[in-house]
Amino acid sequence: MKSNYDVVVIGGGPAGATFARVLAQRLPQLQIAIVDWKPKTGSKVCGGLLAPDAQKVLAQFDLNLPKSILADPQIFDVKTMDICSGITRNYQRHYLNMDRGAFDGWLLSLVPENVDIISGKCTEISRCEDGGFQVKIDTFSGNIRAKYIVGADGASSIVRRRFFRPCKKKYIAIQEHFADNTPDAPSYSCIYDPKTSDSCSWIIRKDGKLIFGGAFPQEGGRDAYEKQKERLQKKLQKAFREPILTEACQLTSPRSVRDFVLGKDGVFLIGEAAGFVSASSFEGISSAFLSGKYLADAFCGNPKKTLKSYKKATKKLRFKLFLKIYKMHILCCPALRWLIMKSGICSIDKYGEEKSEK
Repeated sequence: MKSNYDVVVIGGGPAGATFARVLAQRLPQLQIAIVDWKPKTGSKVCGGLLAPDAQKVLAQFDLNLPKSILADPQIFDVKTMDICSGITRNYQRHYLNMDRGAFDGWLLSLVPENVDIISGKCTEISRCEDGGFQVKIDTFSGNIRAKYIVGADGASSIVRRRFFRPCKKKYIAIQEHFADNTPDAPSYSCIYDPKTSDSCSWIIRKDGKLIFGGAFPQEGGRDAYEKQKERLQKKLQKAFREPILTEACQLTSPRSVRDFVLGKDGVFLIGEAAGFVSASSFEGISSAFLSGKYLADAFCGNPKKTLKSYKKATKKLRFKLFLKIYKMHILCCPALRWLIMKSGICSIDKYGEEKSEK
C-alpha cells in the first residue's frame, strides 16, 4: 500500500465506489485509494431494495445486476399500514429485492485495479500545513497522505463531523431478522405509527427471512422500536419469533437546503454524507450514484473550479431532494396521511383482499 495519494475516498459504498470507478476510468494517472470499512454484519442497516431511480442510473451507466445479487421474492407493490387509524392500502411499486452486502461488493469489484482499496476504518483526519491531509486508519500503523479527501461514509460521516456542520435531524435505524414462517405476509410493508416514531418503518421478506426495521428517535429509540413491534404484532395478530440478527446504525434526514453540504478547501462530500437522501423514504442509492458521478466529472475539469462545477451539476438533485422534505411532512402528518389513505387515491385493489380501515 502506498502512503501518498491524490485522492482518498472515505467509504466504499455506492457513492464512494461510483466516484472512484468513474474518476479512475477518466483519469487513470491519478493515485486513488478507497478506505472501506464494513460492520460485523457485512452491510448497512437498510431494507435492501433498489428503487426505480437507482435502476435508471444503473441503466445510464450500462450496468446490469448479476443474478447472484437478487433476493427472493421480487416486489411489485407496498402494503402501507397506519397503526393508529387502522387503515391499510396497497400501492404499486417496482423495487428490486437484493442482498445489500453483495450489492456493495459488486460495485467495489467494478472499480479499476489502479485504485487501492484499503480495508479498515478511518479514525482521524487532519489538515497539513501544505494544504493536504493526513488520514489515520485503524488497520495501518502509519498515516496516509492525500491532496484531496472525499467523504462517502454515510450518515455518521467522520469527514463531515471533522470539517462541516452535521445534518440536524438524525434517527437510529434498528432492524431485526426473523425466520419467515408467515407465507401469507406481504413482500413489502411500510408502517406508520406516530405514537412511537415520526418516521416510517418497514417489513421485507428476503430469502427465507422476515426483516422488520425502522427509523426511531435517537433518545429512547430501542424502547420505541420494541413498543412499535408490540403494537404491530397486535394489528397483524401474529408474533415475531426470536430474532436471528439485530442491527442498528445512524440515519440522517434533511430538513432544509443547509443540510446539503458539498465541500470546501479540498474536502468533498457525496451520497448520504452530503445529505443526499430522501427525507420521505430514506432512499439514497440513486443520489449516491449521481453525486459520485457528478463529483468525478467535476474533478476532470479545471481544478480551481471543481467545487463550483460540482455545485452546478447537483443543482437538480438538491432541488428534487428538497421537495422530498415536503413529501415527508405530508406523509408523516397523521391527519394528511389519513385523508390520503382514506381517499384511496393511487392505491390498488388486491383480488380477494378486503381493505382494512376504521
